[in-house]
Amino acid sequence: MASSYDYDDGSYDSRPYPSSAGGQGGDLGCDPNFVPDSVKTFVVHLYRYIREKNVYEILQMYEGSFQRLSERMFRDSPWPSVEAVAPYVDNDHVFCLLYREMWFRHVYARLSPTGRQRVDSWDNYCSLFSVVLHGVVNMQLPILWLWDMVDEFVYQFQSYCQYRAKLKNKTEEELQLLKQYDQAWNVYGVLNYLQALVEKSMIIQILEREKEGLEQFTATDGYDYQGGSNVLKMLGYYSMIGLLRVHCLLGDYHTGLKCLAPIDISQQGVYTTVIGSHIFTIYHYGFANLMLRRYVEATREFNKILLYILKFKQYHQKSPQFDQILKKNEQMYALLAICLSLCPQTKLIEENVSAQLKEKYNDKMLKMQSFDDEAYAVFDELFSYACPKFITPSAPALEEPLINYNQDAYRLQLKLFLYEVKQQQLLAGVRNYLKLYSTMSIAKLATYMEVDEATLRTILMTYKHKMHAVDSDGKIICNSDLDFYIIDDIIHVIDTKARKLHGDYFLRQILKFEEIIAELDRVKLD
Repeated sequence: MASSYDYDDGSYDSRPYPSSAGGQGGDLGCDPNFVPDSVKTFVVHLYRYIREKNVYEILQMYEGSFQRLSERMFRDSPWPSVEAVAPYVDNDHVFCLLYREMWFRHVYARLSPTGRQRVDSWDNYCSLFSVVLHGVVNMQLPILWLWDMVDEFVYQFQSYCQYRAKLKNKTEEELQLLKQYDQAWNVYGVLNYLQALVEKSMIIQILEREKEGLEQFTATDGYDYQGGSNVLKMLGYYSMIGLLRVHCLLGDYHTGLKCLAPIDISQQGVYTTVIGSHIFTIYHYGFANLMLRRYVEATREFNKILLYILKFKQYHQKSPQFDQILKKNEQMYALLAICLSLCPQTKLIEENVSAQLKEKYNDKMLKMQSFDDEAYAVFDELFSYACPKFITPSAPALEEPLINYNQDAYRLQLKLFLYEVKQQQLLAGVRNYLKLYSTMSIAKLATYMEVDEATLRTILMTYKHKMHAVDSDGKIICNSDLDFYIIDDIIHVIDTKARKLHGDYFLRQILKFEEIIAELDRVKLD
């Protein structure tokens, strides 16, 4: 792992970096109106399966055929234009919108989109979501595709904000485009579409009815087996996750978590069915809790998802999302290292996750415990590597001198985070002393810490404040595995650390040995 990270490095994005041969999509010299036979077959069959609501075949074509054709025929060029393929699908308006959504996603993933293509993609999303919201969409689509739509919509918004904020080397044509289409990827438009999908789908009411046993949603993975459509319902469901992500990018963590509240993160749900949805949800949920000082909740959820990835990542190696899975996996280990350095909670960490964490960040975590300049450098490094790509949502002032301000939002969030770290500088020392005693006088602790009693009382109040947080229900919760109270200038320490259950360890080892013995029994000796 590199010793330093550049926040603006393209490798931290969730999408593959465009190849140098990629060029500018439509400027590659290929004929966008030429439709190869394999593409004709692809669109004709996909159109037919969508009309037949054959979800299995749609998924095979979406996840398999589209990726294979992209790899074989369109590695460095865009797919044929929608105008060229429209005659093969009866000029169906909704299918053409879906095709264009995939077309732009391919351009973003493999090429380098132009300013015009970014604006056109926004227009296409507006048209597609308007049809879903205001039209009659009688389709059943794979939930993977519906997740990818919301995921890509938020990603392209984030990408456009970064693109728009880099003014320094923009051409006159690009600046003119920004002026002309100043409402493209407007933050209010993005939030309004996501919120409208949540409200129109009535997904919050559906989830409430499910808790009362009046509705089936999770059991059917969001599909409608009564002949209806799952499109609006699932877009509404995934839009709650999209809203969490957008608010995290804006630095509004309270609102982000509020938007996700209807989904019970502590339970298996439809959000866990698609691995990309599962990982992105927990990553942003955990990051938001970290920034709100809810370290226990962040640690608990990071531990669960990292253990899940550890067990199941080998099954996703052929998935186009595999690189994203590995990237988010590494980022969440960095965030977990930060959580445990600010608020030690080793009892929440499963031993396999703990072993991976020590292998990756043991030295850095030891440095972070010192809270000196070297420690701040490590906090800075890990935060910069693991945080989302924060955005400035407002349109730029297109006046000379033109400067880049794409890192302004990131620098602000980093400053706030390091300020929080700085405030905890003395707390590590307090905690180390309190762990050694069950009772201790204030005078004695003040002597050990080389401060006067009045200063120590301030430090102890700070410890109380920093080790408590307000949860999503408005209740004050303790983050620390160690608490205390003071009576007559005597500090009484309460160690909330759970007793280690050695039986669990031995049971796991017994099960492992039983599996090995069963494997050996199946081996036939000559």
